[in-house]
Amino acid sequence: MNVRDDVVVLGAGHNGLVCACYLAMAGLQVRILERCGVVGGACVTEEFCPGFRNSTASYTVGLLDGEIIRDLKLFEHGLRIVPRPLANFFPLPNGESLSIFNDPKDAQEEFKRFSVSDAATLPQFQAMVREIGDVVIPQMHRTPPNKGTGIRGWIQTLETTREVMRLTTQRRRDLSKLFLSSIADLVKSWFENPHVQAAVAFDAVVGNFASLNASGTAYGLLHHAIGEVASQRGVWGHPIGGMGAITQAMLKQANDLGVSVETNANVVEVCTENGKATGAVLADGSIRSAKAIVANLAPQQLYLDLIDRGSLDEDFIQNIENLRSESAVLRINVALSELPQFECKPSDEIQEHHQSGIVIGPTLDYMESAYLDARTKDWSREPVIEMLIPSTVDDSLAPTGQHVASLFCQYFPYERDWDKDRERTADTVFKTIDQYAPNFSDAVIDRQVLTPLDLERKFSLPRGDIFHLSHSPSQLWINRPVFGHAAYRGPISCLYHCGAGSHPGGGVSGIPGKNAARQILRYL
Repeated sequence: MNVRDDVVVLGAGHNGLVCACYLAMAGLQVRILERCGVVGGACVTEEFCPGFRNSTASYTVGLLDGEIIRDLKLFEHGLRIVPRPLANFFPLPNGESLSIFNDPKDAQEEFKRFSVSDAATLPQFQAMVREIGDVVIPQMHRTPPNKGTGIRGWIQTLETTREVMRLTTQRRRDLSKLFLSSIADLVKSWFENPHVQAAVAFDAVVGNFASLNASGTAYGLLHHAIGEVASQRGVWGHPIGGMGAITQAMLKQANDLGVSVETNANVVEVCTENGKATGAVLADGSIRSAKAIVANLAPQQLYLDLIDRGSLDEDFIQNIENLRSESAVLRINVALSELPQFECKPSDEIQEHHQSGIVIGPTLDYMESAYLDARTKDWSREPVIEMLIPSTVDDSLAPTGQHVASLFCQYFPYERDWDKDRERTADTVFKTIDQYAPNFSDAVIDRQVLTPLDLERKFSLPRGDIFHLSHSPSQLWINRPVFGHAAYRGPISCLYHCGAGSHPGGGVSGIPGKNAARQILRYL
């Protein structure tokens, strides 16, 4: 069978769905090919134990673009997002705890318990991040000035330069620090208390396999701080029905727009002819032809696995091979017979900390030790852990009185014998949690452990990298994925990128998909 459309999108992850919807809204005939039996990519909800469902990989929402929510009518298609009552909750070793409140005044009062100076500094720090975010957010929605963007791209860059120059000299210094400094240096320059420092730094640690003292690691804080839920910037939330509810709402809009969606459609090759992409070959030998092919795939998978190397320049291939990908993340989904009882806040009833991000990472030194263990030994002996218990706000995920927990754990490097080490590493995580919530391990009914290798196999994440490519400055903006090809297309004509490996990067935002659709429409 040889079917011809205007556009074929490879991969029905959230960026692929977003891109397909915008292209269909413009009147194009669009087809999505998805390798798995369900759409969503890493943004899915699955039953991992009888009666227990959870967000399998992506586990929380906060970066999803508000314009995409409106344009794709996601709320009309049933999407509901419940904001976390706290941004994060940090149990501490001494029986204390630190809560990061969404309300700035409450957060300031909480910081005052640890440092009067840090409490006074917090509003200034939040204002700094907000003002720089006001400049960076528009840039995330713009195509990087690169090959193929023409005069429009450089005009947009001039606009960005003007916006930056409107900042005060001090804010321009702050902006450069957020992109170039280490997260350790940044937070130490603002805050004095070690627990406050760790709480502020945590967002920069998520999915970033790097020393907290490495240059450029501060950017992660900005990337995670500029999203919003319920019109509140920096707030995170639980989608009712799990993360799969987001992509299922997108699928409904795609269906309404007439997008053809094929699941269990494993693409094994992208057809090229005279330097031009012409179609996709499926595992059964059938071909889906189109005027344009859009890849919601990691750049390594697209160019090293699906394209004939004879169609590519050797320098380009080498640049793709040299891309850095690794989050060193272990994802564990847990079925629980009861709520974890944290010694710092014991309660049999659901409390606001149960409904928030629960982070084990009490100091910068603790986090750095976890990183050094992974580099010098085999994995973190006391890992950095973020736990979410979405069943505390969503009773559709677990039987009455029982719960599901998502564990996002660092650092667990890709280069391991994971068939041998999978359960041992999970035991390390549970042992760490038990130090803060002693009933945790005893409450476990079952667990699903996803190692970096599992994340690569199941979701095609290179080396298990949740962002496809690491968020280091050398792999952002005009360098994402490769300098000269950041305008959502590579060296092959009619072949485009719309995944997390393109600007502005990873996270469930949908912005790469929306930006790519805009560029594709201009090219077509």
